[in-house]
Amino acid sequence: MAADTPEYKDTLFLPKTDFPMRAGLPKREPEWLARWERLNVYHTLRKKEGREPFILHDGPPYANGTLHIGHALNKTLKDMVVRSQQMMGKDARYIPGWDCHGLPIEWKIEEKYRAKGLDKDKVEINELRRECRAFAAEWVDVQRDEFKRLGVTGNWENPYLTMDYHAEAVIAREFTTFLMNGSLYQGSKPVMWSVVEKTALAEAEVEYHDHQSHTIWVKFPVVTPVLDVAIAEMVTDFGGDLPEDLANASVVIWTTTPWTIPSNKAVCFNPALAYGLYEVTEAEADNWAKLGETFLLADALAEDVFGAAKVAAFTRLRGVTAAELETLTMAHPLRGVADSAGEWDFDVPMLPGDHVTDDAGTGFVHTAPSHGADDYEVFVKRGWQDRMTHNVLEDGTFRESLPLFGGLAIFDHKGKEGKANRAVIDALAAHGSLIARGRVKHSYPHSWRSKAPLIFRNTPQWFVAIDKPLGDGMDEHGTTIRERALTSINELVTFTPPMGQNRLRSMIEQRPDWVLSRQRVWGVPLVCFTKKGALPTDPDFLLRDEAVNARIVAAFEAEGADAWYVDGAKERFLEGLYDPAAYDQVFDILDVWFDSGSTHSFVLSDREDGADDGIADLYLEGTDQHRGWFHSSLLQGSGTKGRAPYRGVLTHGFTLDSKGLKMSKSAGGAMEPQQIVRQFGADILRLWVAQTDFTLDQRIGDEILKGTTDSYRRLRNTFRFILGNLDGFTDDERVAPEDMPELERWVLHRVSELDEAVRKGYTGYRFQQVYSELFTFATTDLSAVYFDIRKDALYCDAADSLRRRAARTVLDILFERLTTWLAPILVFTMEEVWLERHPEEGSSVHLVDMPETPVAWRDEALAAKWAQIRTVRRVVTGALEVERREKRIGASLEAAPTVYIADDGLRALLADVDMDDLCITSGLTISADDAPEGAFTLEDVPGIAVVPTTAEGEKCARCWKILPDVGTHAHEGTCARCDEALS
Repeated sequence: MAADTPEYKDTLFLPKTDFPMRAGLPKREPEWLARWERLNVYHTLRKKEGREPFILHDGPPYANGTLHIGHALNKTLKDMVVRSQQMMGKDARYIPGWDCHGLPIEWKIEEKYRAKGLDKDKVEINELRRECRAFAAEWVDVQRDEFKRLGVTGNWENPYLTMDYHAEAVIAREFTTFLMNGSLYQGSKPVMWSVVEKTALAEAEVEYHDHQSHTIWVKFPVVTPVLDVAIAEMVTDFGGDLPEDLANASVVIWTTTPWTIPSNKAVCFNPALAYGLYEVTEAEADNWAKLGETFLLADALAEDVFGAAKVAAFTRLRGVTAAELETLTMAHPLRGVADSAGEWDFDVPMLPGDHVTDDAGTGFVHTAPSHGADDYEVFVKRGWQDRMTHNVLEDGTFRESLPLFGGLAIFDHKGKEGKANRAVIDALAAHGSLIARGRVKHSYPHSWRSKAPLIFRNTPQWFVAIDKPLGDGMDEHGTTIRERALTSINELVTFTPPMGQNRLRSMIEQRPDWVLSRQRVWGVPLVCFTKKGALPTDPDFLLRDEAVNARIVAAFEAEGADAWYVDGAKERFLEGLYDPAAYDQVFDILDVWFDSGSTHSFVLSDREDGADDGIADLYLEGTDQHRGWFHSSLLQGSGTKGRAPYRGVLTHGFTLDSKGLKMSKSAGGAMEPQQIVRQFGADILRLWVAQTDFTLDQRIGDEILKGTTDSYRRLRNTFRFILGNLDGFTDDERVAPEDMPELERWVLHRVSELDEAVRKGYTGYRFQQVYSELFTFATTDLSAVYFDIRKDALYCDAADSLRRRAARTVLDILFERLTTWLAPILVFTMEEVWLERHPEEGSSVHLVDMPETPVAWRDEALAAKWAQIRTVRRVVTGALEVERREKRIGASLEAAPTVYIADDGLRALLADVDMDDLCITSGLTISADDAPEGAFTLEDVPGIAVVPTTAEGEKCARCWKILPDVGTHAHEGTCARCDEALS
């Protein structure tokens, strides 16, 4: 080409946009947040009329610290749900909320008091409650700003707080529902107890860690005759006097809680197991298991027991039947111990129990009904609740009057082991009741707050009976709380993923009555009164009166739950209706799970922006909430609404570090969302959420986020191309789909497919699938194929050419779809993209819906044809890549390959296709001849071969194609197409 050939650069339609490749998200995102505040986007959306409501009810985070990565995952998922439902045509309302009562906040205030040398028990209750309220309010403000910074939309100006006066009034009102329907009762049973926090804990507040416990093997000597009349009546005669070999034997139990032995009331066995009578035939003289002693043991465990007892040899004398075992009565192992004042001089029955196994231990289980769930149930079945002990106090010490052990602690106020275990072991050893002792490391319950080990402790607590018919007229789904809960799980609720249904169902099927009470002060009190002198079993023990309840609720509405603790409160609520002196006021507070379980009643039912029927479309939390919020809300709703307060439950896994380990601040592996936002931007964090399978545990770390950032850049580049090539686009250019070239109609077909996939994905909360399909479309179908092919037409065709106008029309369609499809995920970036074309003041992508996509765009026959065309193109581009790598050509426009196609039908299909344009070459020949030796092929594409050849002619100075006609037109150095465009 001549050196003086004119420059035609300014005649090209090169992309023009101010949209930068560098996003600068950490700096720019706050600008969009401020803009949304000015536009009042959330409340503006509420003004759209005629829409079906969609309610995602927010599970309240706890107001006591900055957000962690789990919070960010949870709230981002919720935001994606709300935004996608809104943009698909729903009225998606989202009321954020906070859990504000409970032990962690009260504990913080107690720590503050301890630092000042104050005794919290001497601080006036409402003063402590005021400090707790102020503490929670401060953290609500902090967390609200952090959530908003993540781009989470919602009614942030009017969230719900469980400590709001109205909320406390409604929680109290909900409690009185259980009071009035007869399901509330006071009982004495073992519950998980924290001696550090001095309160009962719900199962959801318990976590399990390895713990080293003492372990002992204890002898319970068989006794005859039986002294205890009740036991004597229970014992069955199997056909004669007790055999002498059993009368002289001892039953051996194994336990990891020696401190429970003073509270032993029975021994359990399993009739399905094989048992034997064993004799020690060889043992050292100083051994605890003596030569000639006989023991009753499960056959499967005898060898292990004798090994622990250091018995050199033993003999199985005979088998022992279940009928024989059931006649046995034992002496308590501390019976007759010195200085015991007869405390343990009683008989211990042998009881059958399915909970006994031969996996470990001895096959016999020491049974202390005040300190074990199975133990308690064994006694309840026999009506022996009066045999409970009350040996352990709230601080984890033995009652002072307990012989030998009074005042000794199981665990101290810091959760460290006290002296109780060793004292019991020493007393048993001195009394000759041990055959072995040791230590064992095992999984043990701990408080998730103090991290201290727990005990099972029998205490008077308030329960809701979940199997008692309620008689409240809401029997459509069952007459008891358990029946209604199970019907809800089985018939009324959709679970995502489905495995959540089985998990929640099994928990509800197996759970005991609901423990409501906690022995703290920062919370909503159990607003009830008990009659002085009455027993919990008496029908008039609890005062049940709607007029009293109404007074309490009204006071709470005006003053909050603090009204319960004001001097004279009892008189205020009872005066004129009952004699206040005849009743005691209950001061336990409700478990905070009752608070959060009640949120549906003051968020979904009481607010204009709540749910019309008081039932949420979706509850969305982590998998741990099957035993937490999902669970308590289900129980609470079943008792007060007759069903679950939700139609759908979605669960996500936990966030782990990049190695798959649990996040730990102390180990330095924790990533905080604030840190990620400062470094990468909130959209990168949101994109990480969208890219993960949130139903499983996810990993996050610097390298993972860098990979997320890379995919974000590729997506951003797609939008930059679209924006740049839509510069100046007007409706006048628009081309009807039926008039478009096939390539454009194929893109519209893909848009139609994606519209269906995106809507289905968002409806099913499959965000990973939505993003994956959109990302693949943007980077593969568009960037690598459509954009690559159409760059030439967009840059070089005449402004009014059909091909260029059709391409620009498709880009406009892509812009409208991609921005709205991705807006629920990349809230900031899609706003930035949107404002590049719609910069007017009231504009926002979050104020529009996903556009409807015409059914006519779907063309399966065309899609099938273009699948074959793309296959041919893939072989050609593969051949050209080899040529570039070998430096035989530079750009693909230097080539004019020959493509050998064996299939007649495929050649015919390509007859009207500009394959040189599609392959971005200056020429392309299709041949029916046999491919020559050495032609390029792909193993997975038989029947197609390519021989690259160099294009002949001159290089067009404008479009850079190499063609024979270049230089033969009016405009110097141009091809025919460019000459016409310039004309």
